Amino acid sequence: MLTNPIPLLLGSRVLNGSLKKELIFIFILTLFSFILVFLPNSFTFAPGQSLRCKAQVLAVDNSLIQNFGLIKTGEQLLTLKILNGKFKGKIIKSNNILLGHLDKDKIFEKNDNVLLVLSLNPTGEIVYANPQDYYRLDLELLFLVIFSLILILFAGFTGIKALLSFIFSALCIWKILIPGLLKGVNPILITFFITSFLTAIIIFLVAGFNKKGLTAFLGSMFGIGITALLSIYLTQKAHLNGAVLPFAETLLYSGFAHLNLSQIFIGAIFLSCSGAAMDLAMDIAASLQELKNKNPLLSCKELILSGINVGKSVVGTMTTTLLLAYSGGYITLLMTFMAQKTPWINIFNLVYVSSEFFKTILGSIGLVLVAPFTALVGGVIFTKKIYLVKLKK
Repeated sequence: MLTNPIPLLLGSRVLNGSLKKELIFIFILTLFSFILVFLPNSFTFAPGQSLRCKAQVLAVDNSLIQNFGLIKTGEQLLTLKILNGKFKGKIIKSNNILLGHLDKDKIFEKNDNVLLVLSLNPTGEIVYANPQDYYRLDLELLFLVIFSLILILFAGFTGIKALLSFIFSALCIWKILIPGLLKGVNPILITFFITSFLTAIIIFLVAGFNKKGLTAFLGSMFGIGITALLSIYLTQKAHLNGAVLPFAETLLYSGFAHLNLSQIFIGAIFLSCSGAAMDLAMDIAASLQELKNKNPLLSCKELILSGINVGKSVVGTMTTTLLLAYSGGYITLLMTFMAQKTPWINIFNLVYVSSEFFKTILGSIGLVLVAPFTALVGGVIFTKKIYLVKLKK
């Protein structure tokens, strides 16, 4: 006998009547996501007289490459077959210029797939073909699908909501935050607004409009707010100007000299730690809800103490998570220091290391404070009557 898979996917929400509200919220968020996808701005790429397509390397001629130790200069002569688009199936000749930079140069081999940029004349004919890089979009799409399937299979309806929040967050950053920063909007204000907005959307979408969601949201915002205030103070005190951010100078020299890199750096600090703050607040809020459901007689004080005990365990690993994440991004820099036997006092005083140090410490301070505050707020919310908003357990 076949059973309907929908109740299994949706869980108890089918029975408790909350599904309708959640579906309305999901529909609205999906609608806004589609609007953001097609939302134009002054920085949207205009194709003009060029096309981008996937091509396969049919033959390679490396006779013009010159080797200088690790560095290669010169050019590769390539024979390419276009695999999609207007010129699908066309075979063309091109060259791959080597600049002598390991981070920019690509050495193509036969059967490699490349991202090919075609320059066209006014009549639409190919003038020049530039093999810009390896073609990675198919792999990116494949693993995005794998991630989505694993998330949905494991978490069911909650996984669908988590995936939607993931996509919506990426769109908000790309379509609202980045263009706003480029236009010169105050970086601290717009970053804090976007961070707060996404925190609310993600938490209430995943947890629902209930006491658990409210507890997690308030705890998250407390940690993010503390981190933002500390970032504003210490960035000025430590004379960190934000030029340490990747491609910051390139951005200034590209016609955006009006940007305040220091404020962008401040925004990047609390934006980076906001995800960890949400995780910690949600862990504690979910634990408090579970405790209260299992034992409705728990007092406010007992629930707060239980939340603090849960927070102690989670904070221990969460702060280390930030350290490992930031260290991983600068592992080659740390290797260079060790290889050159740089004194530790020089290392920690260097602006690149100092900026990462403050990112880690400020984010960790915010995380540590999230735990007791969420436990305190949750203890009150789960045991006291809330008159302002009618919230479900």
